[in-house]
Amino acid sequence: MTFTSAAKPVLVRAAEAETLQDGATSLITLLADANATGGALTANRATLHKGSPGAPAHFHTRATEMFYVLGGSMRILLDDQVLTLGQGDFLTVPPTVPHAFAPAPDSEAEMLVVFTPGMDRFDYYRLLERVYQGEASVQDIRDSSEQFDNHYFESPVWQRELARR
Repeated sequence: MTFTSAAKPVLVRAAEAETLQDGATSLITLLADANATGGALTANRATLHKGSPGAPAHFHTRATEMFYVLGGSMRILLDDQVLTLGQGDFLTVPPTVPHAFAPAPDSEAEMLVVFTPGMDRFDYYRLLERVYQGEASVQDIRDSSEQFDNHYFESPVWQRELARR
């Protein structure tokens, strides 16, 4: 994705933002995709209720992912360690660094998630919702890994952490 100098300011009113349910205990509010920001960034708000499995272990090859905890407490896999982030904490994850996230045990959490450079990810989030609704399959997610730069893998460290409820 290349930046275009014709990028214009992007305003998304809360009442107009598209919100998707990608699981029984989580919501994704779409804020700005790469096509709206001239490729500069992609942003969403993640709302994770108690017990949410969050995002499984994965990495991106083309973008840095940033997390800013708006409220609650998050646990985040970073390489082979698990960090706990609280309200106001900020983390950047460079390309190829393995990561995952979920709310801390017995906690809810809200995060602002930003990718830079921007990637067209809104259709990925819509795919997650279709899988949750039974309209698409987990195989569809696997098949989209290159398109959406989401590369999943098994992490024993993360599996042990999720078992710790």
